[in-house]
Amino acid sequence: MNENRTPGRDMGPTAIPLTYDDRGLIPAVLQDATTGEILMMAWMNEEALQLTLETREAHFWSRSRQMLWHKGATSGNVQRVTEIWVDCDADVLLLKVEPAGPACHTGERSCFYRRLWPRDERVAMSDTEARDRKGWMR
Repeated sequence: MNENRTPGRDMGPTAIPLTYDDRGLIPAVLQDATTGEILMMAWMNEEALQLTLETREAHFWSRSRQMLWHKGATSGNVQRVTEIWVDCDADVLLLKVEPAGPACHTGERSCFYRRLWPRDERVAMSDTEARDRKGWMR
């Protein structure tokens, strides 16, 4: 277990010390608070978590751009946070959210719209695949 622990802030009367990786990041899984659907996974640092707690909208750390980002700030598809849970090792967060639109940058409701295994040709295609096929048929 990674011992790089930093106490969570403003997490209520029973704050739980969190375990960040050696880059100061912790994975955060977003789940639709109403349907239970897993929407996306992103990384948070302490500042992103603090902004999320203050604004009740999801903020993350972009590893590629090396900067904070407010999910939906450009698209309007913000993720309103209703609850934050922590796993048994305190090294993964679960954010229960009310999505204002698609969570995925592709326009899909969830980033998890492609099944890797088991492969089943009968699985319904995603909205994006359906739009792409319609474009090819014209």
